[in-house]
Amino acid sequence: MISSIVTDRSTETPAVKKEVVNILLVDDRPENLISLESMLESEGRNIIKANSGNEALKIALENEIALILLDVQMPDMDGFEVARLLKENSRTRDTAIIFVTALSKDEKYTMQGYEEGAVDYIHKPLDVNIVKAKVNVFEKLFHQQKELKASNDKLRSTNKQLDEFVYIVSHDLKAPLRGLASLAAFLEEEIGENPKQEVIDLITMMKSRTARMQGLIDGILHYSRMGNVTESKEEVDTKELINNIIDLLGHQDNVTFNVSDSLPVVSAERIKLHEVFQNLICNGIKYNNKEKVVIKIWHEEYPDRYEFCVQDNGIGIKPEHQEKIFGIFQTLVPKDKSESTGIGLTIVKKIVEQQGGNIMIASTFGEGSTFRFVWSK
Repeated sequence: MISSIVTDRSTETPAVKKEVVNILLVDDRPENLISLESMLESEGRNIIKANSGNEALKIALENEIALILLDVQMPDMDGFEVARLLKENSRTRDTAIIFVTALSKDEKYTMQGYEEGAVDYIHKPLDVNIVKAKVNVFEKLFHQQKELKASNDKLRSTNKQLDEFVYIVSHDLKAPLRGLASLAAFLEEEIGENPKQEVIDLITMMKSRTARMQGLIDGILHYSRMGNVTESKEEVDTKELINNIIDLLGHQDNVTFNVSDSLPVVSAERIKLHEVFQNLICNGIKYNNKEKVVIKIWHEEYPDRYEFCVQDNGIGIKPEHQEKIFGIFQTLVPKDKSESTGIGLTIVKKIVEQQGGNIMIASTFGEGSTFRFVWSK
């Protein structure tokens, strides 16, 4: 007995059909266009033909072209000039161009082609297998670029939604915090002349925790926006920048700064470099149990980078904690004994890595820490 199996094709996942791509063939001789077209005809391709440079430019500006096979030797406007004009236009500058030529394979012609924007050469007489293989490669690259662009667009949209979400949440959380801060201030005014110490402690704790929560929300909002905020780079004198930070912190009798006189001028977004140094300097002062606080700042220069060092004589960090301190919400001391939000060093790491660098720490518990960060030239 022969049994038959009937497949319900309505439940099968349909194959994903790729977008039809336009391939532009440019040659002043019709027989060459017909020959190329016969080689390249395939499902998913739309072959467009142009018999002059001017016609090719018009077609390229009006259509999305995946690849252009461009004859070099044409009257009026040769292939090199067509390629140059395509690369000068924002709409067509990224279109892949393969030159089709009977010219000598001499290096000077090849270099001229690449300088005008070619990505490859095909020499006449044409080898069918080579032509097909090269076109297949660039067609595949075109599809990959389209997919990558779609993914990037989706990612940008998602990031925008996340930014909006963080802003809304932060705004909604700030409203009750402002209420708590007002309540604490009101209670402080109404407790009378001889309040119990327990009441004073509770009000102080309420004010302290409210301020910490406010700082935490502001820090999260700042961190979430850090990757999307870009400012113009400028030449920044790091010695002057650090002196400005020290001035902003105000004079403290127990703090000594040893800043190298040879700090360089670097290309940077000033506000981001300012934030890196300010966080590292403030941490060196904040987490310090010495009678005399000492902060040292110097740098080392290499051909491709600067390495800045910020050293303190503070509490230091145990080896098992040194890998964790750059994580978000990680603090150097227990949260119930500190008003730190644990976001500062996370922001420092993010800024440094955005510049193509990295940050490291060397620390001895009880003696101090040295933060070393790389700033690429």
